[in-house]
Amino acid sequence: MSQPAVAIIGMGKMGQAVAEIARQRQWHIAASITAHDGPLTRDKLAGADVAIEFTDPTAAVANARACLAAGCPIVVGTTGWYDELPGLEAEVVRAGGALLWAANFSVGAQVLISLAAEAARLLRGSGAAFDAHVTETHHATKKDAPSGTAGMISRSASEALGHSVPVTSVRVGHVPGNHDVIFDAAYEQLRLEHIVRDRRVFAEGALVAAAWLVAERRAGVFTMRDVVAGPPRRAGNGSAS
Repeated sequence: MSQPAVAIIGMGKMGQAVAEIARQRQWHIAASITAHDGPLTRDKLAGADVAIEFTDPTAAVANARACLAAGCPIVVGTTGWYDELPGLEAEVVRAGGALLWAANFSVGAQVLISLAAEAARLLRGSGAAFDAHVTETHHATKKDAPSGTAGMISRSASEALGHSVPVTSVRVGHVPGNHDVIFDAAYEQLRLEHIVRDRRVFAEGALVAAAWLVAERRAGVFTMRDVVAGPPRRAGNGSAS
């Protein structure tokens, strides 16, 4: 099977990284779309099999809706727009379209989210008094804080522990993305850490997600956890992140 034709929406650092890896893997880049090109339309998608979107929180939902209207599956890597996710999910399901979103396309980060929940469950079950905290560090230009990944780690651990897990956000330098989960008790500490060495891990993951989304002509709303874990657990509408 030949590689899909992809439309890259947003040609910032992430979009450029997606394009670089797509060319290396012999994907056909049907379109490279920037904010200067005006509103997204079917014609601008140039017949792409799938779109990958890394833009701005103020543009992500409109871009997803434009792809939905054009019948083009879309992978959204932009973060900071999730207040609008429930409405967009409903639109995708009604239209029979396909959306895959993720706050973090790294496989390792997805495993960390699951590990944090399992560690919290085991520690709570032990009866020991453990406190927990999440620290995330990103480059100084990252627009949202806390990161979407930190939010998911916190929620998964909070649900398992039965109390809220706070998040500290650090914005400094050029750090691609580090997440640290600490479970601390009086006489011991458990630490889980994920370190990104190169932002290309997110571009690679987005392409993996795009290939997964179109391979079986999937319809519904999915996250990177579906890609990592296998088939969706809810018919027609993917799994929650």
